[in-house]
Amino acid sequence: MRFGAARSNACGAVHRSTIQPGILMAVTRHHVGPRLSEIAIHNGTVYLAGQIAEDTAQDIKGQTREVLAHVDRLLAEANSDKAHLLSVQIFISDMANFPGMNEVWDAWVAQGATPPRATVEAKLANPACLVEVVVVAAQRG
Repeated sequence: MRFGAARSNACGAVHRSTIQPGILMAVTRHHVGPRLSEIAIHNGTVYLAGQIAEDTAQDIKGQTREVLAHVDRLLAEANSDKAHLLSVQIFISDMANFPGMNEVWDAWVAQGATPPRATVEAKLANPACLVEVVVVAAQRG
């Protein structure tokens, strides 16, 4: 099928591809380093790199608060906020910390706009890090 052609699915609904050959959608990156960018924005969608606490002497609640403050700051820089979250992945080093992390999360997340979320136990790159958060969000307006 050629680009831009209409097609029908089994239910008869018509979908139209808006991709045209030779046209690339721009990707904007912020805080670009040799290994990763903290923010990538494409077609109104904001992708954040995994966020960890800088002060790893804190307990799970302190690290989670710090990480979510990083998320707030980066989303604001990308013209988004926690009310526009599309998906969140949370990695914690020990599931025993799940209740403490959730306590901070519940106080932070925008009620009525809670995103799809997965939380898994994982061995993080820095053993002192207790939580890492990966976010995908839509830009505002």
